[in-house]
Formats: sequence, C-alpha cells, structure tokens
Amino acid sequence: MTNLFTALLSVCAMGMVACNSGKANKITTITDSTVTTTTSTTTPAESTAAKPGKMASNAEIMARRQVPILCYHQIRDWKPTDSKGAKDYIVQIAAFKEHIKMLADSGYHTILPDQLYNYLTTGAALPSKPIMLTFDDTDLDQFTIAAPELKKYGYKGVYFVMTVSIGRPHYMNKEQIKQLSDEGNVVASHTWDHHNFKKFQGKDWETQLDKPTKKLEEITGKKIEYFAYPFGLWNEQGLPELHKRGFKAAFQLAEKRDANDPLMTIRRILDSGYWSAKTLSNSIRNSF
Repeated sequence: MTNLFTALLSVCAMGMVACNSGKANKITTITDSTVTTTTSTTTPAESTAAKPGKMASNAEIMARRQVPILCYHQIRDWKPTDSKGAKDYIVQIAAFKEHIKMLADSGYHTILPDQLYNYLTTGAALPSKPIMLTFDDTDLDQFTIAAPELKKYGYKGVYFVMTVSIGRPHYMNKEQIKQLSDEGNVVASHTWDHHNFKKFQGKDWETQLDKPTKKLEEITGKKIEYFAYPFGLWNEQGLPELHKRGFKAAFQLAEKRDANDPLMTIRRILDSGYWSAKTLSNSIRNSF
C-alpha cells in the first residue's frame, strides 16, 4: 500500500496546486462584509441548529464568507525515500501538534459538515472562529496520532475514507473507523480506490460512490452525506450524480467554486508538510 500512496501523491502533486452545556458561548454570524459576535446561553446543539425557512439560493451561498477548511493526508515523520512533492502531503508529527495547538491558542473552534451545511443554506450561527479539519485516504496515523491530538483540545474531525484501503497495512480497519464515528467525528466518502471523479462513467458511479457509501453506512450505522473528490478534481457534468445520490455537499481543494453549485465544490487547503504554524495561520487568513 506504500506504493499505492506514493502513486496517489505523485498524481496529486501534478494536479495541484468548546463550550460546556448551559454556559455562555460566543456565536459568530458571518457575511462577506461583517463579522458580528454575540453572547448566547444556549447549548452548542441549540446554537448550531438550522433555522426554519427558505433555503438559500446559490448566489446567497456564494456571498457568505467561506469557513476555513484544512486537508490532511499522512501524519508521520519524513523518510529518506519521500519525494519533494510527497512531503507536501506528509505533515511531521511534531509539526502537526504545533499546528493544532496554534489553532486552539488562536481561538479556533472546529465544526462538522452539518454545521457548515446549515450555515451555508440557512444562515445558522457558527461558533466564533470556525474551522473544519479534514483527513483523506484512511491512513492509520490519522487514528493513532491525529485523532488523539484533536481530542486534547476538544476538537472533532472529518475523515474521508477510501474503502479499498480498509483493513490493509498502514490503514484503518472497520473498528477504528466506527470508533471515530462513535466519538463524534464524521466519517464520509472518498470513493473506493481514489479514481479520478472527472473520469467516472458507466459502472464507475456504482463502484466509486454507491458501494462505498453502503459499506461506510454499515460500518458506522449512520447515513453518509458528504464526499471529497480524489485529488480535489471534479467536473460540472458529474455533480448531478452526487445530488441524485443524496449527498448534501462535496469538498474539493483550493480551486474556484462553481457558482451554479457551490455546495458541491466547497474549498479546502492543504496544510503543507513544509509549513510552520505561523505560515499555516497566515494561509488560513489569506485563503478564505
């Protein structure tokens, strides 16, 4: 599977670019031009619930201020065999811990996809300085290193699972994926074998979307409603297939969103293996 990951990385490189219940919480309402902070005594669940009313139009969704979303792959120390391009996708352990501490020290609060969806579609309030942490490809170090580090700060993550890898060496097994879900993280789809979404045709929709969704739902006991594009690559012709299958949103990387379907082209940035905590902080501010 090391060869599989190296191959995926090389293609990626070429294609690229807590609050306690009942206590007062600061809630931020975000628009393109203003950031308004108010104090609420609701519980986190109450403060992030979608407000009843009309769903926002695509133009209204595009006008809302984007929430920072980070993307991670491997969390481990570099090896002599790692290429220069691969190191972009491998955040070393000490650096990862520094980056997560920086986020906590800077006052960021992690959110999950349902909260983001409710904010984008209804204007539901978010915690102050919201951020989403996402992890692609099912790597075992996401369970053994990343998840415990997030837990230290009361953070939750989103794990986009490539189902072909489940149970293989250096990847998570079913029990670990279920544990992440049971602990309040979100498990979501990342295809069966990281096949390029832009090339899907015929039976690919069943192989890469339907079967992985069914498998993840069997593992977690929860509905799978979010998707991340392999390599961050997508095309508008394929977006109706995601809607047809009931996905609420899909995540790419740093490319421009589709103004006609912003929920299916939500942006993320890589936390590069070359970045310091300061560089990451600056990139978050400049990219969203």
